[in-house]
Order: sequence, then structure tokens, then C-alpha cells
Amino acid sequence: MSTTTSTENSGLLSVLLPPFEKKFGCKVDVVAVGTGKALKLGEAGDVDVVFVHARKLEDRFVANGFGVNRRDVMYNDFVLVGPPDDPAGVGKTLSASEAFRAIASKGSPFISRGDESGTHQKEKEIWASAGIVPKGAWYVEAGQGMGEVLTMTTEKRGYALSDRGTYIAFRKKTDLVVLRQGDKNLSNPYGIIAVNPARFPHAKYALAMKFIDFVTGPEGRSVISGYKVGGEQLFFVAGEGK
Repeated sequence: MSTTTSTENSGLLSVLLPPFEKKFGCKVDVVAVGTGKALKLGEAGDVDVVFVHARKLEDRFVANGFGVNRRDVMYNDFVLVGPPDDPAGVGKTLSASEAFRAIASKGSPFISRGDESGTHQKEKEIWASAGIVPKGAWYVEAGQGMGEVLTMTTEKRGYALSDRGTYIAFRKKTDLVVLRQGDKNLSNPYGIIAVNPARFPHAKYALAMKFIDFVTGPEGRSVISGYKVGGEQLFFVAGEGK
């Protein structure tokens, strides 16, 4: 399975996979990369299932014949994090776009995933809505997973866009605080897709569908909704409100 780094960095897979593996007597090999790379692995037929969070890219993956049976799994949201002293004044802004403009105007360090992940896709959408093409010494494209980006952001006393799940999981390792959240355009839905067996006959399609059924069924939904860090729920199953 190829998946986004947030499902692994958040710790979710460590509780979601074992009951499935025990039930079906198998081992799920996980490749955790940015969503863009995760889908590329699916396009190459190198995995049996993809579990990601960038709906436009997911729909394109299915439309181009690489995947079948996409299903909604869960959601949380994106948050803009930064240092407690908030030198760019992000906490005073009224939208994510305004917050990004404030960071660019101040020239405060912004650490981008820079890896075509779902988080990076969302970040690029916000820069576009802000009317800014980010460039300069203040804008750092890390090309790393979410955990590494949070570490870099902490060290550079900068800002970053993070999925809430990974931020909560890493909160004890950083003093970064959430400065912008709750915007409608910061929603973060996750989907799961089987690699198309008509295109890749070697794909373990039957087992992939068993996993999809498990993740979106009662057992998987129970694990997802029950997974908490520090008493805080990281993900909410599709179709249920917070």
C-alpha cells in the first residue's frame, strides 16, 4: 500500500493495520510518501491499493484507468502552525489566504512540503488564492514528510501548513502553535482506491478490496474514530460530524 506520510506520522496505521493483518493472515507493506508519489506508485502498478488525501488527483487517477472503487474513508483538517510569538501576525488574520499574505509580506520563514503531497497541493491552492507566487530565501521547499517539516519549522522559527493529525501527534516535540484554522477551504478528506486489476493483472485486487471493505466498514471505522493522542481525536470517519 502506498499512502501519505500523515497516516503513518500520526500513528494511525500502527493501530489500523494489525487487526486487518490478523484477520486475513497477511502483512501490509506500507510505502509512506507524499500523495503525488503515492499515486505514481499506483500508476506504475507497484502497489495494490493507495490511501491518500488529494481529491482532484484521486479522481484523475481513477479517470485515467489506474484505480477503481474509490471510497471516502475519513477526514480532519489542515492548520497553519507557527511560533508562539507569531512575528508575522498570522493569528490576527481572518482567512488562510490573508495569513499567507502576512507571512510573505514579513518574509518570515515558511517551510513547504514541496513534495506534491496532499498537504502541498492544498498549500499551493492557498498561495494561488492569495495571489502570491512564493519565492525567495524565506520560502523553503523541504521535499520531506510532514513530521520532518514540523521539525524544520520548529528549528527555523517559521510557519507551515500541517494536517491536524500529524500536528497533534508531534505536539510534544514542538512548541509550534495553531495560528489559523477552521476555514472551509482547510478541510482534509482521505480516500482509498484499489489499483485497477484490468490494467495490472499482478495486483492483489481481491485482498485490496478486503482491506478497503475493512477500513470503510464497522471495524475500521471504530479504530479510526477511537484513535486519540492526548485525549484528542485525530480523524473523523466519513459521513460523521465532529
